Amino acid sequence: MKLQQVLSVTRKAVDEFQMIESGDKIAVGISGGKDSLTLLYALHGLARFYPKPFTIEAVTVDLGFEGVSMEPIRELCGELGIHYTVIPTEIAKIIFDDRKESNPCSLCAKMRKGSLNQVAKELGCNKVAYAHHKDDVVETMLMSLIFEGRFHTFSPVTYWDRMDLTLIRPLLFMEEMDVIGFQHKYNLPVVKNRCPADGNTKREYVKNLLKQLNHEHPGVKERMFTAVMNGNLKGWTPVNKGS
Repeated sequence: MKLQQVLSVTRKAVDEFQMIESGDKIAVGISGGKDSLTLLYALHGLARFYPKPFTIEAVTVDLGFEGVSMEPIRELCGELGIHYTVIPTEIAKIIFDDRKESNPCSLCAKMRKGSLNQVAKELGCNKVAYAHHKDDVVETMLMSLIFEGRFHTFSPVTYWDRMDLTLIRPLLFMEEMDVIGFQHKYNLPVVKNRCPADGNTKREYVKNLLKQLNHEHPGVKERMFTAVMNGNLKGWTPVNKGS
């Protein structure tokens, strides 16, 4: 997928759900993975011509795993002219060494979000951007159905009143296979995930299940996404449909 295509699908989400307003300062959460780096490129490119001027800050929550260097990300941000902040934490030690969590993902996500939000406020940002794409939307919906017994997924835009921050997900309409294609085409400096739980989670189980379902019933993933769009879920009614 070319950058122009990424910008087009990103703008579609931004416009339909009014994710960005003039004067916004957006903290882009950078894990070092392909999704967050694609989001960084997308928002950097969009900022050059979007009619509502906005700025971005790149922010990484360093979980504290040994052998992880974010220097390739720092170099990329330097090339793009984006200010980059790395937040050192001991999240990995707390979860795996101190607490020895058997199901670490939920607590890790909560701690990462807390650190990211705090620094976003310190940087003067009013919004935070996550790199969740179309596959993430459907996988989260399936996880809710299977493990919680409810039809639910995250919203395109979420306002946290306690922090006075708005969370946006501009890659909402982008498929993971297109993210992978973009990663390869532009040789994104992906930083390897060192988490010992990577690849052995409920989400990984659901990801593989969705692949199997889509293989056996072509188009099922798109139909599930359509069900989310039409399911009257909170926050999922486009504000500017067809913009």
